[in-house]
Amino acid sequence: MNISDFLAQLRTHSDKHLSLLLPDGGFVPAHFHITEVGHVTKRFIDCGGTRRVLETCLLQTWVHDDVDHRLTAGKLAAIFDKAGDVLPHHDLPVEIEYEDYVVAQFPVESAEIIDGTLTFRLGLKHTDCLARGICLPGTCAPEPPKAAPAASSCCTPGSKCC
Repeated sequence: MNISDFLAQLRTHSDKHLSLLLPDGGFVPAHFHITEVGHVTKRFIDCGGTRRVLETCLLQTWVHDDVDHRLTAGKLAAIFDKAGDVLPHHDLPVEIEYEDYVVAQFPVESAEIIDGTLTFRLGLKHTDCLARGICLPGTCAPEPPKAAPAASSCCTPGSKCC
């Protein structure tokens, strides 16, 4: 879900409390705070040598001992309004950062009303090889001609693989 869709849900249901449904079916505790609205840019080179950029809107949650706290959709929309130029545009995907022994990030997949709260369903992020055509066995890119014969494995020096 991108920022525009996320904000539309917040504004449509501004009087509703929020809940975050984790991929395992559990919930982030209802008294969570949103401590940051951030624009995260990740610039990297994949294992095939391609330069890439990923951008997200990251909402950091924090759960403390203030169990009476409940965030409403309207309050979170107001926090977004203060973000101003921190968010370059509203097409960025929204992710939730949550700590439960480890810090994890979850993409927001959808929203629905469950038991009177605006519930955002969170998905999972996965690692992946972004250069499968180069790195996976049996799909190696051909080696340029060399003086010495090239090895047949993708993961040999000079194979453009990780």
